[in-house]
Formats: sequence, structure tokens, C-alpha cells
Amino acid sequence: MTDFLLSRRHFLAGTGALAMMPRVSFAASPEALTARVATAQIAPDSYPATEVYSYGGQFPGPMIRAKQGERITRELVNDLPVPTSIHWHGIRIDNAMDGVAGLTQEAVPPNARFTYDFAVPDAGTYWYHAHTNSMEQVARGLYGPLIIDEIDVPDVDRDEVLMLDDWRLNPETAQIDPDFDFPMDRSHAGRYGNLIGTNGRYGYRLSARRGERLRLRLINAANARIFGLKLQGLTGWTVALDGMPLATPEPVDSEIVLAPAQRVDLIVDVTAAEGEEAMILRFDDDEQWRVQVGFDLSGITAIRDTASAPLPPNPGMEPVDLARATQLEMRMEGGAMGNMPMGRMNGQMMGFREMVSGGMYWTLAGVAGMEEAPFASLSKGEHVRLKLINDTIFPHAMHLHGQHFREITDGKQGPMRDTLLSLPGETTEIAFVADNPGKWLFHCHMLGHAATGMTTWINVS
Repeated sequence: MTDFLLSRRHFLAGTGALAMMPRVSFAASPEALTARVATAQIAPDSYPATEVYSYGGQFPGPMIRAKQGERITRELVNDLPVPTSIHWHGIRIDNAMDGVAGLTQEAVPPNARFTYDFAVPDAGTYWYHAHTNSMEQVARGLYGPLIIDEIDVPDVDRDEVLMLDDWRLNPETAQIDPDFDFPMDRSHAGRYGNLIGTNGRYGYRLSARRGERLRLRLINAANARIFGLKLQGLTGWTVALDGMPLATPEPVDSEIVLAPAQRVDLIVDVTAAEGEEAMILRFDDDEQWRVQVGFDLSGITAIRDTASAPLPPNPGMEPVDLARATQLEMRMEGGAMGNMPMGRMNGQMMGFREMVSGGMYWTLAGVAGMEEAPFASLSKGEHVRLKLINDTIFPHAMHLHGQHFREITDGKQGPMRDTLLSLPGETTEIAFVADNPGKWLFHCHMLGHAATGMTTWINVS
């Protein structure tokens, strides 16, 4: 099959030149989530189906949806040949349910089960994904959307979930490249794919009417890709970041940057005129804008003449008291051409060459990988201000489990998030209230970086 190789640039080019693809319908979530091998038609229909890891045979996994304040109970049934666990990304839940193998629970072995049961205090857009050997298991398909609806839902005609991802496939067989130990991925920007899609498909499209108001929930499920996005034929507002509502919706008048694991909720009006197209475009590696999601327009409805109203706030969104905050500092080092002459690994100081021979390329605060002692021990309710120094030549999507934080810019606190994009050579500060007791992971969500050193934890008691 040479046409896959010959058409690779077109293959990467998004949806523009393809006929309409069938829309993915997220099925209602069952009480059990069975992790098992399945196949999915990720690539265009002229290519073979791809073998994936799945929840219940679906790719992405089934939508889990609940109302704010309800409980979610799901039994993980592991029918995979490898251990696994599930992390409920962004939800401020009980620590025992966080799903981090080796920290909050043991990995669930093959042919075993584990029940997750937790309350959902926050409305918003979240997701769930494997947290055992995440770099491989998430890339193979172990993830799905987790949507917590507000008690009072916003005034929209339709609510759509869009999970963005890329996959590294063999150009002839359309199977996932099994080399997850490639040093270039681990020591550079991470594992990028050669096929980009939405909701488990290349060439994803939605139907819409002109004038319709849509809520679009964008989730970046990619291993390492940072999506730069813009709207065409759509006029809208950002209403939430990483599940947390903005006090005032912000007009989308520039590029949307979505790092791995980040989410953005948009409320958009379909404003494309007759003969014009509506689409979400992405900025590709070759500096060209291509279609990420296309809209098939038919019919018309009266467009609303008012801007989107803000979503109701979640609990515990008060600003941090910076005057009494405990000040911490974390330096990120390592990677290709990085500044990491030495670091601590497995409790011992080692040179960079020794660390690389042990599969570690990165450090956080001078430490490669998890240690028995936490990076910080915090008291419940303690206010914290953490300086993050990116002393590498690569970006990092830093994710804190169990609580949300605010980035501090010029002394002002930004919106609440759970994942921050730290750019090369830059210093950023985040602030949060350690109000959720437990052992909470803090790691880079470029999952190859997390697997090779950029993982630590805090203890809140």
C-alpha cells in the first residue's frame, strides 16, 4: 500500500479535501468500564481499521455524564494483557479514587476489577484516561469524555464534545507504531502522531444550521501535540478553561492554544453566510492552517442578539491570599541540549549520562521521577505560591491533580486551571489553596516527559 506514503501530507491535512465522515455518537456510559483490545476506523475508510485499547470497545471511551453534586460509580474491568488504572482528570475528588498507580492505588492487573466511586463537586468539561504506563495506554486509546452538567444549563441549541488527538500510525497498515521507547520522543518534544483527528476519526464533521448557538467542549487528549486553533464562520466566547467557568465570557478573537490535557468550553454562533464555510482550523507543523472540524450547514434559525452569559461558578473559586502564601520553587531541567549536569534518581545523585542509561531525561527540582518523599508537604487550607522555572528548550504542560490553580501575571491572578503550558526558558507562577487532602501528582502531561523524569507529588494533610 504505497498511497498512504504518497499521500502523507494530504493525510495530515485535516478534513478539507475529504467527503463527509460519519459522526461519532458517544453512547450512554454503562456501570462497568471494560478495558480491552478493539479495532477502530481511525484512518480514512480506504485504510484498514486500527487495533486500539478501548473502554467497552468504544474509541474514544463512552461518555460519562452526570449532574453537578451527583456521584459517579464505575467498575474498571481489566480485560487487557497489561495492568491499568483510571484517572479522572480535573475533578477535585477523594484522593483514593484518583487512579494513580503507585501513589493512590495499585495498578489493576489483567482479569481483575476495581470500583471507582466519587462525588463530582464541579460542573464542567473533564476527561478520564489510563494512569498506568500512560504514555502508551493513552496513545493506544484509553480515554474518554467526562461531562458534569451545571444545575442550570446555558442557553444553547446543542452541546458537542470534541476530543482532539493525533496518532502515530504505520503508513501502510494504519496500525499504531509500537515503539514507545524511542529516545528522540522522550528527550525532545514528545511523541507526535502523523495523523490528526477528532473523536477518534480523521476528517470529523458536524452538522449545523446557520444561526444556531452551540456549546463546544474541546479536549486535548494528545500525548504531546499543542493545538493552535481558530474559528471560521463561527463567532463565539470562551466560557470555561479546564472545566472552571470564567467570571466573564471572553470573545474568541484570536488563536486558541490548547496544550495536552487542557480543555476549553466555547459557546459559538454559526455566523457563516450563505456559500461560506464554518470550521475549526488548526495551525500545522508546516505553518499552514487546516481543518480540524468541519461543519455541514443546512437550514437557518434566528441568531441570538445577545452575547453568551457566564456559566455559574463552581465552589471554592475564591482567589488565593498571596500575602500569606507559602512560597515554593521548582526548576525544570533536562532533555536534549538541556541544562541537567546532575540529578537525584532512586535516592542517589547521578550524572546526566547515568540517568539517561536508566531511562531518565528530565528532572523537577533536581529529582528524576517519583521519590518516597513529596516535593512539598502542605497543611489542608494552606495557600501556596509556586514558581516554575522552565530551564529547558521545550514546552511542558504541567498538570496538578486534586486541585485547581491560578497563574500569576504582573501580580494578578488569572482564571482557574489544572494544566499550565510552560514555555521554554520562561518562568511562571501559579497559586492555589491546598484544600483537598491526599497524595496528589504533579507532572508534565507531555506523557513521554512524565515517564522519563517529570513526575513528582505533593502531600496535603
